[in-house]
Amino acid sequence: MLYERWREVVREWSSEVALSDAASGRCWTFSELFMEGEKGDVPSGSILFPQGNSTEFILTVLRAWRAGKIICPLEAGQEPPVFPQPPPECVHLKLTSGSTGNARGVAFTAEQLAADAGNIVKTMGLRRDWPNVGVISLAHSYGFSNLVLPLLLHGVPLILAPSPLPEIVRRAMANATDVTLAAVPALWRIWHDADAVSSKVRLAISAGAPLPIILESAVFERFGLKVHNFYGSSECGGIAYDRSELPRTDSTYVGEPMENVSVSIGSTGCLEVRSAAVGLTYWPEPGDALGNGVFQTSDLAEIRSGGICLRGRATDQINVAGRKFSPEIVEQVLMRHPAVRECLVFGVPCPEVERVETVVACVSARHEVKAEELRQFLLHDLPAWQVPREWWFVDEMETNRRGKFSRAEWKQRYLNRTRG
Repeated sequence: MLYERWREVVREWSSEVALSDAASGRCWTFSELFMEGEKGDVPSGSILFPQGNSTEFILTVLRAWRAGKIICPLEAGQEPPVFPQPPPECVHLKLTSGSTGNARGVAFTAEQLAADAGNIVKTMGLRRDWPNVGVISLAHSYGFSNLVLPLLLHGVPLILAPSPLPEIVRRAMANATDVTLAAVPALWRIWHDADAVSSKVRLAISAGAPLPIILESAVFERFGLKVHNFYGSSECGGIAYDRSELPRTDSTYVGEPMENVSVSIGSTGCLEVRSAAVGLTYWPEPGDALGNGVFQTSDLAEIRSGGICLRGRATDQINVAGRKFSPEIVEQVLMRHPAVRECLVFGVPCPEVERVETVVACVSARHEVKAEELRQFLLHDLPAWQVPREWWFVDEMETNRRGKFSRAEWKQRYLNRTRG
């Protein structure tokens, strides 16, 4: 089904440019890309593992589709996992980020992949005359669904940039008139701070982590560009998208449901997603949260006037003397302080009291600031029991390979530091 659709795209746009590789300077028309995908022997094995952010990634996908093999995209240098043979209808395995536990596979049928791509193209209004600039990982669910599938199933051209550095991104889009740029908040912050958001960007998208409204507003004020917040999950693809043309004023608001996606609040207070794009099952161990067209997220949420507001992850809640709260509440207030560039808040076991946590704030500051100043700042808006007791200042908060600030990773770093 997927390769047949690719053939239709090639027939329709045969002589148009499909793929540009800024690293090599090469371009391929749809016809040329098709011919490249037809060349060579397909590697043995039932699962192929396209890797990295290169033309070879795209060609591996096409060769797998042609040969009827399963795809499991990997980050550069990532070791291929060992899986038992997936269900016969499975054509694609996504590796989850592990943000809600250990990484595992999510199995998808061809119809489910195509449904997600169709929802994204329709909801976001992706256009052939606004090629995607590829700076995010093609292996991640976000990059695969927003960049790879629109190219191969809808004919939306792709420009591959070898690096997200501002000057390299500028060079990558040099021959384009208008582009779509999908990125993560950390990249939007870098480009904003470097005054490097090109006027060629007609559609700006941010996903992979919460987009701070301060950053969204700053980009809009400086460049006149609305960055659209996109919320999704490996298990079900796109969930919600902020269609508005003005910056949000509520940081908890992530947008309205994507086209052909319906949402509801489950008995636990977490968001439930229903659509034709929801994955088949977890693999190799199925889970109750996924199946039969329904994905039960771990995101606490409210639905207001048709829009989705997130209240944090159920798994991230901090327990302070029997009272629980989401760390995002503290982070949202802390990010309003002019000295704070990035921050993460988490709970660690309190050594004095069993089953009680100490609130810790990890902060990357723009300039020197005292913990007491930040504590007093928070007390204007938060009760004292939610204000961090421990403060950890770092020069820079690195993202993981998926472009996210991993709360679990930074919590472990803190624990290793204090124990060492």
